[in-house]
Amino acid sequence: MTALAATTLRRLGTLPPTLLFGAVVVGLFVLLAVLGPWIAPYDYDAFNVRARLQPPGPEHWLGTDEFGRDVLSRVLAGAPYSLTIGIGAAALSLVLGVPLGLIAAYDRRGGELIMRGVDVLISVPPILLGLLLLAVTTPSLGKTILAVGLVYVPVMTRITRSVALALLAEDFIEAARARDEHVAYMLLREILPNAWPPIIVETSLRITFAVLLGSALSFLGLGAQPPLSEWGLMIAESRAYIDQAPWIGLAPGVALCLLLIAVNLLGEGLREALDPRLIRRGAP
Repeated sequence: MTALAATTLRRLGTLPPTLLFGAVVVGLFVLLAVLGPWIAPYDYDAFNVRARLQPPGPEHWLGTDEFGRDVLSRVLAGAPYSLTIGIGAAALSLVLGVPLGLIAAYDRRGGELIMRGVDVLISVPPILLGLLLLAVTTPSLGKTILAVGLVYVPVMTRITRSVALALLAEDFIEAARARDEHVAYMLLREILPNAWPPIIVETSLRITFAVLLGSALSFLGLGAQPPLSEWGLMIAESRAYIDQAPWIGLAPGVALCLLLIAVNLLGEGLREALDPRLIRRGAP
């Protein structure tokens, strides 16, 4: 057991510090999201008019809002929604963008058509594209995930295509062609496994942008709807009390910033760990 622990510590010591720090902080957020209903001191939507707009104190560590709801409980209850938007949207962009990128790289004629559509969508600012997708439907959390995921499909498509084009020029692809392998075999068994490192890094970064965009859409009233306590929605609801009770919007804002910084560090650490050009192990 001691030898195993020493080996584990030695391996952890070779990982980039940004990866370790980001993974720990993101893990804490995930843990808080899972355990939030059990560790929250109050029901996140319990009204208490007598305790409205109380500043942080022993009874309410982060204060209360305009309805007397405990801000700490609402921040804990909002963690699952923000994480769900980020992870769900990034997963959707991965599922749709990777196949389109592989097809665009291999089929030059069809790829040009795909990439022209991608160029058009990328030219539209993400927040505007998200607004266009949500403005024609009734806002909800699920539709927010769908809209944010679709916004980042073009980016994932372009990244996958760029990586796949570089791999198509490698010798092992020429060998697969010489063996007369099927197109699906080359895409799924030869190109995709070698393209995963940059795709994984890009997916982690997409989570950051998806969380931020989802919160922005909720802030504008087109994302999560009351009585949910999504962080962007909490910040939007606190605008009327920014002078009287700044802690209402400060708590979810700080939580959102910490999550974004942690995911960014995690993505940067993954890039350093997976990119052989950045690995300097054993260097003098």
